[in-house]
Amino acid sequence: MPFPEIVSRYRESIGEVYFAFTGMASGRSPLGDESGYTDFDATERLIDEIGAIADMGVKLDLLLNAACNGDDALSLAHERRVVSVLEYLAYKDCAPAVVTTTSPVTAEIVHRFDRNIDVRASVNMRIGTIKGVQYVEHLFDSFCICRDINRDLQALTELSEYLRKNGKGVSMLVNSGCLRNCSMQTFHDNAVAHEAGILSKANIPWAGASACRGYFSKSENRHAFLQNTWIRPEDLHHYVGLTDCAKLATRMHALPAMVIDAYARQSFHGNLADLFEPGHGPLFAPRVIDNDRFPEDWYERTTSCDKNCTKCSYCESVWKKVFVSGE
Repeated sequence: MPFPEIVSRYRESIGEVYFAFTGMASGRSPLGDESGYTDFDATERLIDEIGAIADMGVKLDLLLNAACNGDDALSLAHERRVVSVLEYLAYKDCAPAVVTTTSPVTAEIVHRFDRNIDVRASVNMRIGTIKGVQYVEHLFDSFCICRDINRDLQALTELSEYLRKNGKGVSMLVNSGCLRNCSMQTFHDNAVAHEAGILSKANIPWAGASACRGYFSKSENRHAFLQNTWIRPEDLHHYVGLTDCAKLATRMHALPAMVIDAYARQSFHGNLADLFEPGHGPLFAPRVIDNDRFPEDWYERTTSCDKNCTKCSYCESVWKKVFVSGE
């Protein structure tokens, strides 16, 4: 299903749609480039789709959130590239209302171009404290906060209240399948930023950029999936008042409509891993994480604990209930 049709179907629940521009570094491989093969029609298709979305009154959020821009990080060439994309999108009546970035330089470039654009700090900046905001609050109009505090209600509430008091917007990523407090996130994010170049190389066959696949390949670690940062669709209503926008990762998802439907309805009957990016469903197969089997106290327990997982067995006990045969 074309993405504009998905947006149209769930229009009442969608405030904005984020997108990457062709050939530009973002939190994924550059759009329109497949291992050196350039899809010259990609830009035209992108403009058609985001134009249709903009016509519905949905805000467009341009992603310039690669963790690394290499030796162009401070270059005039980078500034010209960003400005040229913004000018082109405005010319095509697809000007973004929001630009999300990890780069303080890119943030300033966008502000200098148009102060009316909401410049948002990417979740990849991992800003989860008031002090972290204070260092860069002059550069950003809104913040997609560190996913590692999604279940820390005290920290989340304090940060949300500070941001709103100071006129800043708040958003949060609710369906990340990444490990909480992942020690390889910086390495992985940088590898993704350079993925086009990496894929053009003869690479080490056994080398990988992420920790999660190797970690979850061991059965004794799999219950840690429940200790991550994702929020079940059924618990989303608890965050009303704490965030302006619940961000859903769907760019690499095979079934984005299923993800959007679950969070729009705030209900899902199926394999919970299928809602996340990455979801690890194939890694766990043929067993699934049955979302209907979660205990009623799940939200209360996981948002009030001290996150000292080495001294608690709650998630491990829940895992034994929800991790069942998918046959």
